[in-house]
Amino acid sequence: MVKRIKLFDPSIDSKEQNVVQSILQSHFWASGSGVGKVKKFEESFKNYIGSKNCIAVNNGSSALNLALSLQDIKNKEVIVPSLTFVSTVNAIKQNGGIPIFIDIDPVTLCIDVSKIEKLISKKTCAILPVHFGGIPCDLDPIKSICKDLKLVLVEDAAHAAGSVYKKKRIGSHGNLVCFSFHPAKNLAMPTGGLISINQKDHKKIHKILESRRWCGISNRHNGTYDIDEPGWNYYMNEFSAGIGLVQLSKLDKMNKVRLKIAKRYDKEINLEQKMMLSTNCSYHLYWILVKNREKFRKNMAEINIETGIHYRPVHTMSYYKTKSSLSETEKVGKHIVSIPIHPNLSNNDVSRIIKSVNSFS
Repeated sequence: MVKRIKLFDPSIDSKEQNVVQSILQSHFWASGSGVGKVKKFEESFKNYIGSKNCIAVNNGSSALNLALSLQDIKNKEVIVPSLTFVSTVNAIKQNGGIPIFIDIDPVTLCIDVSKIEKLISKKTCAILPVHFGGIPCDLDPIKSICKDLKLVLVEDAAHAAGSVYKKKRIGSHGNLVCFSFHPAKNLAMPTGGLISINQKDHKKIHKILESRRWCGISNRHNGTYDIDEPGWNYYMNEFSAGIGLVQLSKLDKMNKVRLKIAKRYDKEINLEQKMMLSTNCSYHLYWILVKNREKFRKNMAEINIETGIHYRPVHTMSYYKTKSSLSETEKVGKHIVSIPIHPNLSNNDVSRIIKSVNSFS
């Protein structure tokens, strides 16, 4: 039987197992108040990325929803790329906003900065770029536009744990930066997310988000509390935080393995259109463009190599269908395939993937 090569696979060892066992035995598994290992993870991640503040939540979708809940976006427009996971756009709709889809740069697959100003209207209130695959967006011009027009910059950094832009880690640039720690991500947890906060009033924002992530609970004292506004059940549990602390301690090492694999793909895969090589990228995924995607994926599956599609453009889905002119997004959306790139791949695995891609593409 030929070994199955997974598309995503969390890299774990005895340290993750030990921390789970210790949490089990402690009988303290979760608290909406965000103490224990959750608080420690927030502090550790804040120090890692160099942001002003961080608040941990139960997943990346919750992070996006909470971040946008801080703004009054009802009936207002948020500029967002269509090539993203649908939760990015769902968060806009769930907060009453109107997604305005923007095309992507064909090299990075991140937001095409040159097209932003043409889409800005009197209703525009925010820009929501996505660091696609871990490639950092060109944030400086986006920040400049936001500053000039008093727009909020909320980043989707679900792919970008450990990515770097202008010598600073992603998470330290925009007003609010949203991370995801799903098992498939570079920093893996059973479930988890986080918002990094870089505004001057970060302490005030953190306090608001603390309340909103736990049903709106505020002013806790000796077992009593108040509710100033409704919130959600979005807090992170101790198991996720404990595993996250271990994962964070080896994130750079794991990302170096991903970069090493990306270098081989860049050098040895015989395709003109493939993910760019960048030492600033976390390589959450590695994409290629193939002519006949269905046939290619079928051939790869038959030899036990998993592939994926990241993503079907959101503006082509029934609920979000628009007549937006997004030529690059639509071209990529028809041909993009993700191939395995994670620390558990052996050199032989990588060689097998490269040989197969070159044979079938």
